[in-house]
Amino acid sequence: MIDREAVVRRHNVELVRADAAAAITVGNGDFAFTADITGMQTFPAFHDQAAAHPEKRLAVNTATMSTWGWHSMPNPEGFVLADAMTGYQTARGPVEYPDKFDMMAMFTGEIAEEHRAGTWLHCNPQRLDLGRIGLVLRPDPDAAPESDPGALTNPRQRLDLWSGELASVFEYAGHEVRVSTVADPRDSRVAFRIESELLADGRAAVVLRFPYASDDFFRTSDWSAPERHTTALHLLGDQSCRLDRTLDDTAYTLRLDWSEGRISPTGEPHEFVLTASSAALELVAGFAPGDSWAHERAEFAPVRSAAADSWRRFWTSGAAIDVAGSTDPRAAELERRVVLSQYLTAVNCSGTVPPQETGLVTNSWQGKFHLEMHWWHAAHFAAWGRPDLLERSLDWYLSILDSARATAQRQSYAGARWPKQVGPDGRESPSEIGALLIWQQPHLLYLLELLHRSRTGPERERLVARFAELVEETALFMASFVEDRSGTYHLPAPLVPAQEFYDARTTEDPTFELAYWWWGLEIAQRWRERLGLGRNAQWQQIQDGMAPPRQEAGVYSAIATEPYLRRDDHPSMLCALGVVPVTPLIDAATMETTLLAVRDTWQWDSAWGWDFPVMAMTATRIGRPDLAVDALLMDRPKNRYLPTGHCPQMGSFLPIYLPANGGLLAAVSLMVAGWEGAGTDLPGFPRDGSWTIRHEGFIAWP
Repeated sequence: MIDREAVVRRHNVELVRADAAAAITVGNGDFAFTADITGMQTFPAFHDQAAAHPEKRLAVNTATMSTWGWHSMPNPEGFVLADAMTGYQTARGPVEYPDKFDMMAMFTGEIAEEHRAGTWLHCNPQRLDLGRIGLVLRPDPDAAPESDPGALTNPRQRLDLWSGELASVFEYAGHEVRVSTVADPRDSRVAFRIESELLADGRAAVVLRFPYASDDFFRTSDWSAPERHTTALHLLGDQSCRLDRTLDDTAYTLRLDWSEGRISPTGEPHEFVLTASSAALELVAGFAPGDSWAHERAEFAPVRSAAADSWRRFWTSGAAIDVAGSTDPRAAELERRVVLSQYLTAVNCSGTVPPQETGLVTNSWQGKFHLEMHWWHAAHFAAWGRPDLLERSLDWYLSILDSARATAQRQSYAGARWPKQVGPDGRESPSEIGALLIWQQPHLLYLLELLHRSRTGPERERLVARFAELVEETALFMASFVEDRSGTYHLPAPLVPAQEFYDARTTEDPTFELAYWWWGLEIAQRWRERLGLGRNAQWQQIQDGMAPPRQEAGVYSAIATEPYLRRDDHPSMLCALGVVPVTPLIDAATMETTLLAVRDTWQWDSAWGWDFPVMAMTATRIGRPDLAVDALLMDRPKNRYLPTGHCPQMGSFLPIYLPANGGLLAAVSLMVAGWEGAGTDLPGFPRDGSWTIRHEGFIAWP
């Protein structure tokens, strides 16, 4: 058996200096607190993404976020999705898509009249930063507080991955400060223990600050609008209080419990200070939606113990991999990325709704989730033997099924069409790309199939029954979306493929989506068989007659219409055999030639974090493990993993990118466990003696 604790703890995150990009998060999938070098949120300006962007300095905000905390700006003009529609001609007649949105206008502020409705609808709702909890440090009790972490000396910070505890130590004004930070594994709570003589003499205290929401692309919070929200303090005794927050129609509550001291307003809007009279202070901050907090008093020690128990169960469940003894010089780095990616996706991607690309750390696209990224965030949970962490977010699709049906019906299709970029209510966001994207449609089927493979006995039967309607409705849309041309079934315009930079009005038959359509319908057919139903004859006819992907000189094109292939962004045609298993549409030898051409000619600096796992999965499926490892560890700007495990993509615009972490885990699981019928252990690693790998608990892929 693998010594899992040893594997995990040898990759504990350790920092010895303040770094605007090195923020560390503790959380539970539905709630997260992101801390700076002090273990709290002491220096928010230092980590401000928006301030960093003009300087090209990588920064990550230190926010507090949840899956339930959302806000919408006032909508006095009553914009609705119909206000953002454009008509497209199709073989079924005119179809309307909500595409009236210009992202570049968001940066210039020059929004055309025709895009005003789409802009509001795109930017709302937005995920809330629930508040900041930090230290206020002063050289003497009457001095101004420090605003720069450069005032600290000898900082040391360690995230113990095995227990989930963040320990921070530094010196200030000649005294040592120690902070322990943990997140409750079940509730929206974060707990702290602070030890320092500075607390007793008034030179250190705890400060709570609350911002307004932000619909900006770069800002998670708006600190410039104190008049637009309210914060009401209610004492619940000598060592507890409730802070009621109201932002327009949104309300939530913070309950704070502490070991000793007193809380009071600072005189600044929405700011409160907790002062102590001894050298140790413990506090627990619990957040909840609505206007009340139902829980009883909470204390640091039980939260700490619960967190440690929860993380121990996480690391001892599911799969594990140990590469100790490998002589390949990249082995330790691969293991580090694997361990940290498991932690980060558990904290940010295992909640009750699909995650956003930047998780519960900072807002990308106003905090909305992108359903075409859901697979990359969460498919690995099933392959790594942790199916519960995937299933939690799939119930959300049931909650928006009626909305997805309405979208399909409006466009004259059957079934349910899943949106691309959404908030928790499922209303799609206007976009000239997102509204016409289609590769998110089979994702739900694939995720459910992975779940089915990871379950046994009655759990499998429960899963099939619970999600049967979602499978049927998803497949009905897919079958009605194709266009029959003399017995050959095409994916017709208008559509946007996974490689997004093609003209939606003319693009047809993207290679990846053709194979994915076959595979998605095949999953739906299997689901029918599990329910005791026969295979759907119409779906089978479509599968048998799917248009073959276009190729030229033995290489697959991205799409079947001009310009056929651009060599930037996502090399999405590789997904057709790698992410997607073997189908009748894809020839393995042609895909190998395509893979080599992509490796040699692609503009890799334009690729994204999940493109490197894509290449590794394709290489594994076609029997080229040498290429798989090289792809997964390719030294490119968007494939570099920081000491925290994060993989930044576009500077402070996307300072973290969790699809890269999830994609890495998906690729490694395929490289280790292979797929049904492969008959080979470790099919994605060279057999030249350079890799020594022990593994356990993986589920083979389809």
